[in-house]
Amino acid sequence: MGYHRAGFDVVGVDNRPQPRYPFEFHQADAMTWPLDGFDAIHASPPCQDHSRLAAVAGMHGTGWMLAATRERLSAQPTPWVIENVVGAPMRADYRLCGCMFGLEDQFWTTGRERWFETSWHGFDMRSPCYHAGQTVSLAGHGAQGGSDKGRAGRHPIKADYARLMGIDWMTLAELAQAIPPAYTEYVGAHLIEHLGRATSIIDVLYG
Repeated sequence: MGYHRAGFDVVGVDNRPQPRYPFEFHQADAMTWPLDGFDAIHASPPCQDHSRLAAVAGMHGTGWMLAATRERLSAQPTPWVIENVVGAPMRADYRLCGCMFGLEDQFWTTGRERWFETSWHGFDMRSPCYHAGQTVSLAGHGAQGGSDKGRAGRHPIKADYARLMGIDWMTLAELAQAIPPAYTEYVGAHLIEHLGRATSIIDVLYG
């Protein structure tokens, strides 16, 4: 959605059904889907292999897909973006957090910092994070952190998460795996500047 708002036509690819995906969608293996014909590529390899929560729980996988994705994208000429979690083995050209985009209300602030590596080695200066409210911790498949209760006197519900993320078309489990569209709208603006024009982008989702 963020890339769409930035000015791109978006095509999604994932190996699992995505019935609420708001743009053209193809259920297929993202590692073999043809990449020619697009002006840009966005890839989000599974973040579970690199999540700090997964490490604490002893749930780390091999993490091979991030490196394999970078290798595949680097072998072709189309500009690309790879997104993943804090601590993933990648170059963090853009480090984005919900507090940068006003994703908050009187009780909670959206944290969800994510890193973006780009083929053009994008760079900009950002202010330190400032979370005025309790940071929400929607993680995994809809699990809620106990600290989310905070000043609201209750835990956030799906409507709170949807509002704080800027996403109203997903289930709670899907929200847990998503990033705010504000992030990719921001990266998309830099990508358009790099391209010099707004055209089409393929969004390689995985699953």
